[in-house]
Amino acid sequence: MVRRDINLKFDNKKKIIDVKIVFYGPALSGKTTTLKYLFQKFGKLDKIKSINTTTGRTLFFDFGIIKLKGIEWDVKFLIYSTTGQDYYAITRPTTLQGADGIIFVADSFVESFNRNLVSWRELASLYGEKLLKMPIVCNFNKQDLLRKFNFYEFLEKIFFEKYKSFAFFKTIALLGDGVVNSFKKIIELIFPGLIINQISI
Repeated sequence: MVRRDINLKFDNKKKIIDVKIVFYGPALSGKTTTLKYLFQKFGKLDKIKSINTTTGRTLFFDFGIIKLKGIEWDVKFLIYSTTGQDYYAITRPTTLQGADGIIFVADSFVESFNRNLVSWRELASLYGEKLLKMPIVCNFNKQDLLRKFNFYEFLEKIFFEKYKSFAFFKTIALLGDGVVNSFKKIIELIFPGLIINQISI
């Protein structure tokens, strides 16, 4: 089953489905680290394309492709991470354009609570009511920190119950904890009850 409220691209000749997934969140939350661990897990770390500043922070976006084999159709995941730097905020709407699913990476450090909220509200303002049906996974990253905020407080602030296709995970991107599981979940939300059982991951 494929969701009808998102716009996947089908190549009927090659039997390939293109799926765009975007990592979104505030600066330094771990978006690029999460993406890199995911690609390393699939043996494709060298396939990531990045436009970085001289300090190694994402300037516009990171991008890479992961292809997975299916029984009848193959799936090509086009994976992006947006810049979290406000100076380059103008690039974020462009990176989000055509997304089929979003992984929001929150910085769990207690003093980053409000920065996460600002980033989420920006995302909500860009999508409006359409965000309510968008497949979303929220990763509360940096769970190895001693001073973390209560992630349920964040979920309450964003009224997460109103989102129709939403899940959340606790992650440690540097160690890979929860990263692959959150990726599997976004696939399940995009392809309810089908893809996880039919592709090798």
